[in-house]
Amino acid sequence: MTVPPDDCLARNEWICGAYLSSRRQILFDAVLQHLQLTAVSVLIGLALALPLAVLARRWVVTAGPVLAITTILYTIPSLAMFSLLLPVYGLSASLVVAGLVLYSLTLLVRNILAGLRAVPEETRQAARGLGYGPVRLLLTVELPLALPAAMAGLRIATVSAVSLVTVGAIVGFGGLGNLIYAGMNTYFKAQVLTASVLCVVIAIAADLLLLAVQRLLTPWTRAARA
Repeated sequence: MTVPPDDCLARNEWICGAYLSSRRQILFDAVLQHLQLTAVSVLIGLALALPLAVLARRWVVTAGPVLAITTILYTIPSLAMFSLLLPVYGLSASLVVAGLVLYSLTLLVRNILAGLRAVPEETRQAARGLGYGPVRLLLTVELPLALPAAMAGLRIATVSAVSLVTVGAIVGFGGLGNLIYAGMNTYFKAQVLTASVLCVVIAIAADLLLLAVQRLLTPWTRAARA
């Protein structure tokens, strides 16, 4: 009868403390890359979605094409999206970021536009009566009132990006997805489980952080609920 090894790594167990202690730096690097790819893609997506939503709000005729194009982009499977972008960006982190930016546009544009449309027209008229120009009206009245809807879209886009980053493992830039992909190929249980759990933790932490920011930026919503 063969005596089972004492090391949980040798036994290839799902939960293994030795894996955490021996791969600490590898896990840290993977988490860092995951966070960087997620943050950069969401911030770029937000920078693009905001003017698109404002454009769609100001000129109604552009709303249909903007929403249609962003929706079509969201329906493209991730592997197909990366393949289409490959000739432009090559096998690089930029390829993953570009794909995630395109995916985030649908969620961000729709929610920002919904928030802008929800601003009462009488509020706009009152601001214009006080001498507010288009830019001042947008920055000090419309965008603050659209924040709850915009932040809801940002939260969804961020959680989606955390998940989609893992697909970047096919080009070697997937953060924790690299570890999941490698662990599945070698049936390394502890690596697959640890990396997967860390992805979930990052998604939950990001959502809670953005929720806290939303509540901080929209104190009037708390007062209304109270």
